[in-house]
Amino acid sequence: MLADFHPVHVVNHPVDVEQREDGSRVIRSIGELCDYPERITDRLDYWAEHTPDQLFVCQRPLSGADHNHWQTLSYAETRTQVRAIAQWLLDLRIDGEPLSQERPIIILSGNSSEHLLLALAAMYVGIPYAPISTAYSTISTDFGKLRHIVDVLTPGLVFVDNLGPYRDAIDAVLPGLPVVSVISEHSTDNLQGQLTAFESLQSTAATSAVDQANQTVTASSIAKFLFTSGSTGMPKGVINTQKMLCSNQAMLASVLAFVQQQPPVVVDWLPWNHTFGGNHNVGLVLFNGGSLYIDQGKPVPKAMPITLDNLRDISPTVYFNVPKGFELLAQALKENPDVAANFYRNLNVMYFAGAGLAQHVWDSLDALAIQYTGKKVPMLTGLGSTETGPAALFASIEECASGVVGVPAPGTEIKLVPNGGKLEARIRGLSITPGYWRDADKTAKAYDEEGFYCLGDALKFIDEKQPNRGFYFDGRVSEDFKLDTGTWVSVGTLRPFVIHHCAPYVQDLVVAGRDRGYISVLVFPDLAQLHKLTELPADASASELVSHPRTREVFERLLGEMAASSTGSSTRVQRLVIEARPPQLDAHEITDKGSINQNAVLTNRADIVEKLYAAEPEAGIICL
Repeated sequence: MLADFHPVHVVNHPVDVEQREDGSRVIRSIGELCDYPERITDRLDYWAEHTPDQLFVCQRPLSGADHNHWQTLSYAETRTQVRAIAQWLLDLRIDGEPLSQERPIIILSGNSSEHLLLALAAMYVGIPYAPISTAYSTISTDFGKLRHIVDVLTPGLVFVDNLGPYRDAIDAVLPGLPVVSVISEHSTDNLQGQLTAFESLQSTAATSAVDQANQTVTASSIAKFLFTSGSTGMPKGVINTQKMLCSNQAMLASVLAFVQQQPPVVVDWLPWNHTFGGNHNVGLVLFNGGSLYIDQGKPVPKAMPITLDNLRDISPTVYFNVPKGFELLAQALKENPDVAANFYRNLNVMYFAGAGLAQHVWDSLDALAIQYTGKKVPMLTGLGSTETGPAALFASIEECASGVVGVPAPGTEIKLVPNGGKLEARIRGLSITPGYWRDADKTAKAYDEEGFYCLGDALKFIDEKQPNRGFYFDGRVSEDFKLDTGTWVSVGTLRPFVIHHCAPYVQDLVVAGRDRGYISVLVFPDLAQLHKLTELPADASASELVSHPRTREVFERLLGEMAASSTGSSTRVQRLVIEARPPQLDAHEITDKGSINQNAVLTNRADIVEKLYAAEPEAGIICL
């Protein structure tokens, strides 16, 4: 099987299984971790000394007309600027007090070189920072989640790349705090806090105080706070220590061994307020002396041309994305052969996370790789969370498929506990968070009596007799439910099946049926695909697309096909409704990264659920 793939050094570490009398099992990796430093910024110092001219971070200009070139920083240049900014941070006083974990830095804007420089400077001298989802400041209408985060953090400094889009949020939630901005496309009149241009930080002269502060940073020092996406309520501040960041990169390097042999080149859009983009991907580049090209695109149709321009310029060695991103990329590469040729030229591995990758997308990427390289490029995935660093489990090249999460990485062990007919996964290891900032109750509830973090996911063996093959993801323990017959419905299994079968028309869905006689689903459609299907004008409303006869015809057919292949009431969807109104961020129905909150949708749309189970369904309900 491996002969079909582009050769790349990825290590599949074996595991040991401990069977316990209570029915639980503990699975440990028996692989060895490479050495790792006490501070993640030690790697910046290392590369600045050993490969000073190697490009570290590159971005298109944030403003101005010239977007055809890359602004670049080498490791030596980055280190110089980081030390200058660190000095400015050490000098700052808020009500006479310095920045600290009690008064950290809050970053409201997205990915940029300046964001990264400030983050590295803060970590260099032991000042925690918190990158926050831009949606909480620019899309939210009530700033509810941002207010909650500010109450938890009590920040001492605000950073934005451009004051303009964030001025309303700053005025409403963060008045009076000093603000650092790269550019200010907005009036600064009546700004209650002091505004400082980012270039002032860069021009500060570093002193020995920077070195002294750096030496006080230890493995247990807080590097950053990452706020969970709030899918089950208000976001929780996950403490990220230096040890978490460093040991997790050692885990990555022990599996993705090729990054130690060839410095990775990464073109990446994934937001840094999430652990995948901010810890996993940025850390991979820094830890291994690679180059990061910041992609200001995004996996939505309007922003894909930006990503394509970047991939036309830069050939990555490893490429990360979410399933929706890979879906749009696959189609775009078919339509842009020049981009496809460059994309695959140096590519060793692709990696997805966040959800299952539809098989038709996977097949398209394999076909493209064969067309341009003669072999498949390995697609990898795994399992982790904000609380685990994030990388915890990795799938091998041989076993990787949608739904497979692999085996524990070196330095990690999982405990599988019987729970409602499933095996609930709990994780313990070097890169697990010590808890949630200023929330002792949630911290206490997050761990079991042995200190395993309770992930909330269920796993099942691919083959119990061959544990080295790894595990399948078996859904969220809290989302599964019983029908009124007592039959269990596995939401984590059913949901991706329905999405896959209804591709490409379904963007996401929620499964209903708790204590009911049958399963129904609320479908959130891909409106761009419905436009193609119905051939309605571009300005057609979502309601017009959803109610169009062609849309109904297709979903009636798909519902019948799924029913014909179902194995019983636990897998048969009998009714569905196509929702014209997308899931709402402020109502906690969706996170800023696009994850659906099943319970919030069912609660907020209880009237729709009742219509799905009415004896005489309305015209908008599609039935078997």
